[in-house]
Amino acid sequence: MSHFKLTNKLIIVTGASSGIGQACAIMCSKYGANVIATGRNQDRLNETLSSLEGTGHGTISLDLNSFDQYPKIITRIVEEHGKIDGVIHSAGVESTIPVQLLSEAKMSDVLKINSFSFFELVKVINKKKLSSPGISFVGIASVMGVTAQKGKTIYCASKAALINGAKAMALELAAKGTRINTVAPAIVETSMVKALFSQMNEESVLEIKKMHPLGFGNTDDVALACIYLLSDASKWVTGSNLVIDGGYTAH
Repeated sequence: MSHFKLTNKLIIVTGASSGIGQACAIMCSKYGANVIATGRNQDRLNETLSSLEGTGHGTISLDLNSFDQYPKIITRIVEEHGKIDGVIHSAGVESTIPVQLLSEAKMSDVLKINSFSFFELVKVINKKKLSSPGISFVGIASVMGVTAQKGKTIYCASKAALINGAKAMALELAAKGTRINTVAPAIVETSMVKALFSQMNEESVLEIKKMHPLGFGNTDDVALACIYLLSDASKWVTGSNLVIDGGYTAH
């Protein structure tokens, strides 16, 4: 069990105010990490902070659209908490836009949050003065990055970019001992998904559920995969995309 412990490791979690990001932050604290929860809504970040186990945690507001703010915010985190041992990039946007309604602005917005922001975080954080040796970066992707669905052209493209971009970075930074991986969940029962299902008829929801042989996942299923990728148990794993989908992509 010691291989999975994150005791005294400093882990940054983006999108930690709700859903998968919040579950990741909480799970990291259970495994002994000191967690810095980031997001745009400070009140919701404070709720996450109150749910973390142990001490040494913190929150910081971070607008992932503002790339120029990353160095200042990351430096502040390191000055206050020490060097960074791991990052879970859970922040992202869902997008369903028919092809005929795609625009350059809409496509840029989705790509910037879902993939480019992760690349920028790796670039900024992966410096000797800011990160510990063997730092592990985990990007939350989606099964839509390896399969497809109509109406999700730019969303699928953004998650595919995250997955394959992470592989290229993993190859480039492996010599430094840096590890970079992604996790690709299918449908996870977050409050957002439950709200969406509440607007659908029962038959439609059951049809979607049938596409997941093991049923829908929960946020802890994804969080535990992230624990593995952050921990010493995965010290020989980089450039991988860990699919967590209840069998969705096995069809």
